[in-house]
Amino acid sequence: MRKWLPLTAVCLGAFMLLVDVTIVTVALPEMADGLNGSFAGLQWVMDIYALALAALLLGAGALADRAGRRRVYLGGLGLFAAASLACGLATGAGALIAFRAVQGAGGAAMFATTMALLSSSYQGRDRGVAFGVWGAVNGAAAAAGPIIGGVLTEHLGWRWIFFINLPVCALAVYVTRRAVAESRDPHGRAKGLDLPGTAAFTLGAAALTYALIRAGEHGWTEPASLGLLGLAVLALAAFVAAELRGAHPMLDLSLFRDRTFTGILLGALLLSGAAFSSLLQVSLWLQSAEGMDPVAAGLVLVPLSLAAFAVSAFGGRWLHGLPPRLSVGGGLLLTGAGALLQALMLDAGDGWPVLLPGLVVAGLGAGLAAPALAATAMAVVPPARAGMAGGALNTARQLGNALGIAVLGAAFQAGLVRGLTGAGAADAHGTAQALAAGRPVEGAGAAGLAPLVDPAFAAGLRATFVVSGVLGLLGALAVLVLVRTVPAATHQGRTPVRSREGVSTGPGLSG
Repeated sequence: MRKWLPLTAVCLGAFMLLVDVTIVTVALPEMADGLNGSFAGLQWVMDIYALALAALLLGAGALADRAGRRRVYLGGLGLFAAASLACGLATGAGALIAFRAVQGAGGAAMFATTMALLSSSYQGRDRGVAFGVWGAVNGAAAAAGPIIGGVLTEHLGWRWIFFINLPVCALAVYVTRRAVAESRDPHGRAKGLDLPGTAAFTLGAAALTYALIRAGEHGWTEPASLGLLGLAVLALAAFVAAELRGAHPMLDLSLFRDRTFTGILLGALLLSGAAFSSLLQVSLWLQSAEGMDPVAAGLVLVPLSLAAFAVSAFGGRWLHGLPPRLSVGGGLLLTGAGALLQALMLDAGDGWPVLLPGLVVAGLGAGLAAPALAATAMAVVPPARAGMAGGALNTARQLGNALGIAVLGAAFQAGLVRGLTGAGAADAHGTAQALAAGRPVEGAGAAGLAPLVDPAFAAGLRATFVVSGVLGLLGALAVLVLVRTVPAATHQGRTPVRSREGVSTGPGLSG
């Protein structure tokens, strides 16, 4: 059993950081109530974590190659634990968002080193077993997040979704120090760190996300929103310049000359937005309009993750020979169809069961696309760039989740306003803001607005699902047009290459 202690250490950290992507979903209404937060604040609680992961993954991997992967992994665990404690003790929405960003930075340090630690700890058949277990644990984290979050929120309060990380971090640190050997890239010190590229990408991604969230709340023509969009464009242009001119870029832009690699990253970006970014709005509807408790709301969301996990874990034997443009493109098509099915079936007065067919179809699509995304990204780049390709794929998935939450949040609020306006609400915008944040509508006319809550949520959710569906269909189109068939020999020659970054099976999940 001692042989598997390194796997245990890595799986503890990976499960914890990936659970924290989705564990907050069902706790958001209670957070908003306890901290008097807005809908934009709720979006940031989820978004800032994904943004930190997306922005820092490649840089953390390069740092680990230089300083030592075990050291960076332990540092990530310590930072994650400290940030989790601070999140649980936060007394305001702003503090919670700030500490979630720090938590994401710690998660990036762990996420960027897990595959390399397993590669250095195991050889031969043991390595295959280790990666299989690690992938299964990561897939299970996606399904477990809403359930764990629901149980902790309902019985102990939302702060315990963060406090629970402390003993897990302590155990992971103990096992890592005892059983995991240090490893590093012998040429890592010569490669250098791409600090300008990391800073420019972080600023650009954050500004773009902030612009989308603000536009959803204040309108697309508001000066501040336009200014943030301009800042995002400038920062991302600076990132491109830094990567083209830098001696040691964290992302070799010449990889995008391969149309298949470009198509795969576009597919990865849009898959997260189409499949998983609407969970925030669904959770708010289940608890605010349907009156469900956090545990029940978490259980409603599970079929999506379980369907994705089942196809990824058990369908590989039959899907292995399918061309990637069909598996990835078909998966995105199913994901978009699942979202559109939810939009078609949901109407005012309907309960949660009407969502289940669409959730399952979307999950099947995500499970079909995710493994092929990973294999194809690794297969079409030179072996020396496999680590960079894996990191770019994970970054695209995390960024897609963050941007998807922002875009779907804007669609949700617009749908709420349309639904309330059509029903004759006097202050449709103000009422929509209150409903989106999960707060009761107050004031003299609150009683008269009660019958409008369910139709308003139905309109908001339909708008959300339509945009999700469009994202999935656009991703399918991009993949079908850009991705070429990758010869089997190419896969066999390159996919065994393991590197510091993982590949994704869920909303930023590895496997």
